[in-house]
Amino acid sequence: MGAGAALGFGTLAYSAGIEVRNFVVRRVSVEVLPAGHRPLKVLHVSDLHLTPSQGTKRRWLASLADLEPDLVVNTGDNLAHPDSVEPLVEGFGRLLDAPGVFVFGSNDYFAPTLRNPLWYLFPDDGKRNTNTSKLPWRDLRAAFDGRGWTDLTNTHGRLRVGDTSFAFVGVDDPHLGYDDLDAVAGPAPADADVRIGVAHAPYLRVLDQYARDGYDLTFAGHTHGGQVCLPVKGAIVTNCDLDTGRAKGLHRHPADSRPGDPDSSWLHVSAGAGTSPYAPIRFCCRPEATLLTLLPKTS
Repeated sequence: MGAGAALGFGTLAYSAGIEVRNFVVRRVSVEVLPAGHRPLKVLHVSDLHLTPSQGTKRRWLASLADLEPDLVVNTGDNLAHPDSVEPLVEGFGRLLDAPGVFVFGSNDYFAPTLRNPLWYLFPDDGKRNTNTSKLPWRDLRAAFDGRGWTDLTNTHGRLRVGDTSFAFVGVDDPHLGYDDLDAVAGPAPADADVRIGVAHAPYLRVLDQYARDGYDLTFAGHTHGGQVCLPVKGAIVTNCDLDTGRAKGLHRHPADSRPGDPDSSWLHVSAGAGTSPYAPIRFCCRPEATLLTLLPKTS
């Protein structure tokens, strides 16, 4: 075996055998609370793509309850198999006792299929895989609803966490074109302490409207952080129209804006914790959840 082939085989083995299960919790902080409010911990979970056989992933998910989040934000693509709802709910475990909000992604609605894994290295081609078998998203919604989580599918929501009032806006999956921005358009409620937008896929039309309407912070997933990334350079693609420089992590939106600018907000994109079961590889992009600490504004 030549050196190049050996390197390629080793990289693939690492990506599929090690990094894809090398779960991590990222920690960031953002100043969005009013002065004098106590800091709050928000756990952002996305893109689990769970199959019933993924015990390691379920145990890691269950361990996140030890972080004791004040709020959980789930930005979708929970499922990858028709029998995944019960194992998923078991994995969330004590996290379902915390206040939570959720939206769904395409892989909550439609089962994944075998595709060329190199597809992940190319820009979004606009084709949507909606001709596969349906996943039990209604059962998943009922499970979340039954534990008191707030469904933000093309609607608004309100929660109070401690002394902080939250106003939420959410849309159904923009990647499938299910988002109804007209239904949720309008100024963010001025009487809320923090205004948060939620979407599965961070398409610019959604981010622009949320920022324009005055939401302080938007949560999204979908990108997998690029999934197969280059050292130093990072993500090659985002599978939507978001730039690769913001494929994961905390950024401003628009990208060149600053706190205090009009029509500007924070954006957090999760790299997610899973992959399609037919492309179970990650490279330079560990599977993740994020614990965001919300802090009082200092200016």
